[in-house]
Amino acid sequence: GEIDFYVLALSWSPSFCEALGERSARSMQCAGDRPFSFVVHGLWPQFQRGFPEYCQVPAPRIDNRTVNGMLDIMPAPGLVRHQWEKHGTCSGERSSNAYFELVRQARAKIRIPSEFEGLTQVRTMTPAEVEDAFVRVNPGLTTEMMGVQCADRRLREVRICLGRDMNFIACQEVDRRSCRRDRVILPPVRAAR
Repeated sequence: GEIDFYVLALSWSPSFCEALGERSARSMQCAGDRPFSFVVHGLWPQFQRGFPEYCQVPAPRIDNRTVNGMLDIMPAPGLVRHQWEKHGTCSGERSSNAYFELVRQARAKIRIPSEFEGLTQVRTMTPAEVEDAFVRVNPGLTTEMMGVQCADRRLREVRICLGRDMNFIACQEVDRRSCRRDRVILPPVRAAR
């Protein structure tokens, strides 16, 4: 059926890399030249209850130029391919290029709060403080339109709900599944090489 809205998932890259441990040395995202803070994990089609996934098996092949063209905001070729196969094929877009253009449009809609850019020391925040920081710099966004995810006490991601028109939209199910910890840890962004 036709989807109701999208979730833009922005991962806190330092938490991802810390969770990878020693394997992070082989990761373009964790060991490359560019230090990452928030990166796009994906743009996920949603129903009011639940979500579709893997709508075309096998998924149409994704062009290497498209993959390489997304690495500035989704810094792993495997992530780009996986998001197309699992979520992009359910987006209603006819091609991977159209889907990833939609991903870029969604990402361009979101301003990352300055306190997260270039974070050089471990920081601890409440999930509500993370949400409030995004609300402050994104006109029209409210806490009912997003959720904060955590894993092993670390900030994992910020999930922001967007209508099919790419405007912010309330999403009770996403908000309801938010992190319930009192505080989350934000590992620092690694230094540039």
